[in-house]
Amino acid sequence: MSPLRTFASIAVLAGAIGGVAGAENEPFPEFGAPVSTADLAPYLAIPPSGAGLPAGRGDAARGKVVYEAKCVACHGERLEGVKETGGAALVGGRGTLATPKPVKTVESYWPFATTVFDYVKRAMPFNAPGSLTNDEIYAVTAYILASGQIIPETAMIDAASLAKVKMPNRDGFIPDPRPK
Repeated sequence: MSPLRTFASIAVLAGAIGGVAGAENEPFPEFGAPVSTADLAPYLAIPPSGAGLPAGRGDAARGKVVYEAKCVACHGERLEGVKETGGAALVGGRGTLATPKPVKTVESYWPFATTVFDYVKRAMPFNAPGSLTNDEIYAVTAYILASGQIIPETAMIDAASLAKVKMPNRDGFIPDPRPK
């Protein structure tokens, strides 16, 4: 079970127990310790704006080294994906989304570069999610973006520059009209 599902299950269970146990005399019994923002940080996504991106930086050259050590087994030498491991292709597919055989990759589909960072930070590598340093995550993100010709190979990305990256499919989604 993923950490987020585990957390959500515990929260629901605690709410149910608290509702029964404290129904007679108080609406919220004192149960455990308050959850801080720092406690929740590993479970909260980084929004498209980049708010909450951590300190760090990386470029494609360093990202290639990290990728070859920790990502190539699932995503392939050319970021083409590996069917046997279930690792998705990360680049290619640009212009295919409106065709009968769309190829969804970071390059062709993802609307925000900050989402790439967030996903890598929380879910990769598959065998050790959350094990990469912030610098490694920025570097791998830069490598993926440079390989997809979204940023120059020499670009250094960090919290300030990542949110400014214009992804090829940023305008390919319908905005959510619901109020925040």
